[in-house]
Amino acid sequence: MDLRLILTTCANRDEAERIARALVEDRLAACVNLIAGVTSVYRWQGAVDTSSETLLLIKTTAGRVDQVETALRRLHSYELPEFLVLPVDSASQLYAAWIGDSV
Repeated sequence: MDLRLILTTCANRDEAERIARALVEDRLAACVNLIAGVTSVYRWQGAVDTSSETLLLIKTTAGRVDQVETALRRLHSYELPEFLVLPVDSASQLYAAWIGDSV
């Protein structure tokens, strides 16, 4: 199974929950973990800024990555949402099968 972990951040927990639920309901992700209280320091439009955000850990397959990105761009409030895709080098066979069956 070619698994992927996608990272993105949201402005608040309500937006994060809405996006997570949509991704799982649409079978684009098997599971999305929300980690509230993340502080991000970043450069945007020439200025350094700091924001409190909610981090999403999205578990999916390589075949769903493009669809997840399209959904995030549609659902997200940010002009340019974070979208980092990490390969999963190892996972238990049962967990990997569950992800594959869930998307």
